[in-house]
Amino acid sequence: MEFFGVYTLANDIVYDQLVALLNSIEVNVSPDIPICIIPYDERLARIRQEVNSRKNVILFDDWEVIQRWEEFAHQVWAAHPREMQNKTSRPGWYKSHLQRKFVTFEGIFEQFVFYDCDSLAMKPVTDVIEKLKTYDFVFDDWEHIKPRSVAALDISVIQKSGLYTEVDIRPKLHCSSFFGSKRGLFTAKEVEEMKQLLIDQREVEWINGYGWWDDAFLFNYMTLRCDRPLFNFTLSSEYQDRTGNCANADTFINVNNILYDQEGLKPIHRIHYMSYSSRDFANLCQGEDVNIRYQEEFLHYRFLKQPELKPKQLKPPSICSITNKNIQKILGKITVNI
Repeated sequence: MEFFGVYTLANDIVYDQLVALLNSIEVNVSPDIPICIIPYDERLARIRQEVNSRKNVILFDDWEVIQRWEEFAHQVWAAHPREMQNKTSRPGWYKSHLQRKFVTFEGIFEQFVFYDCDSLAMKPVTDVIEKLKTYDFVFDDWEHIKPRSVAALDISVIQKSGLYTEVDIRPKLHCSSFFGSKRGLFTAKEVEEMKQLLIDQREVEWINGYGWWDDAFLFNYMTLRCDRPLFNFTLSSEYQDRTGNCANADTFINVNNILYDQEGLKPIHRIHYMSYSSRDFANLCQGEDVNIRYQEEFLHYRFLKQPELKPKQLKPPSICSITNKNIQKILGKITVNI
């Protein structure tokens, strides 16, 4: 068993994003760090080919562990008030497999960092490794500043339990797109006890209905309830630690294809292309200008080992592509408003 490694979650649909992430890790983190890909589902033909072409990349294959975490999440969400009240209000990601990232806690690395596949690594993770000497969970995001209405946890409901105040809860709110942690933090016994609290004691109501079925919201409950030490770089007392990370929200400066936070040119752990679809990236890699922020940086890493395949010039999107994108936006709005 390796002491430290990297996890991500992928299938063939996000192949372009996976290749870009793997290349960015090799260049900006370490060419030798072991990487384990958790299968999002069984569409893995291209993923397997990519794994076979890289010396330090493997595919997680313990399907018993995967299924155990799937069942845990499904049982919890089945007990959520949103499921109980109105099944037509299910969000677009209903019954996704994002909770499979929790297999990291029963995985092959003693300590690890997880990157969402729609990310590019921008610097080594030595600071994460250092923090894991003191903390059990390490994050780097700004979820803790979100308004109550869209926070991962329902702060009002939790406060009524008398167990936590908003002051306790706020600094522990986080996303699940990037985190460092350790194997064995959630034992089978502890997960079973947590499930009883969630379902039998109705603590599932602690999870905000806004993000019902969101793996990050369930993760927030888990890290709060287990009461283990947690660190978030955005709450660090060190100025250099506090950076942005979102492609669609933050401003970065490119220096030799490495992005830095515009404010003070601070190094960032990763850029996260949240809110952009896998179809956007597929079209981009085929030469279409899909208006993704920092798309040139993405193309650099995607075709780092295949420069001859990189689009020489981006062309405007076709009418068909624009129409499909608009339809997806409309469907998304309908889903949110149901």
